[in-house]
Amino acid sequence: MNQETKNRIAKISKDRDWDKFHTPENLAKSIVIEASELLECFQWEDNYNLESLKEELADVLIYCQDLVRKLNLDEDQIINDKLDKNEKKYPIDKSKGNCKKYTEFE
Repeated sequence: MNQETKNRIAKISKDRDWDKFHTPENLAKSIVIEASELLECFQWEDNYNLESLKEELADVLIYCQDLVRKLNLDEDQIINDKLDKNEKKYPIDKSKGNCKKYTEFE
């Protein structure tokens, strides 16, 4: 996400005095709520409304960015740290082409 978009997300919250409501706990709850609404786009059929999906996905991303900002985290760093762990837990020779959890590898 570029810095201009991050700044815009922060400005919307600041201008409306919403930051006081954006505790880490409340933001985590909001991420889950919005993720559920994203999943609802697929609830009863394989066809989905792309516009609705984009709006729900945007809500999830906005709340995630709010949480990153609130906790003073670097999103690139936390993502790369997690990717490093995933590469170790899911070596290509054991995980390629299957969906097993790493604890199920033989």
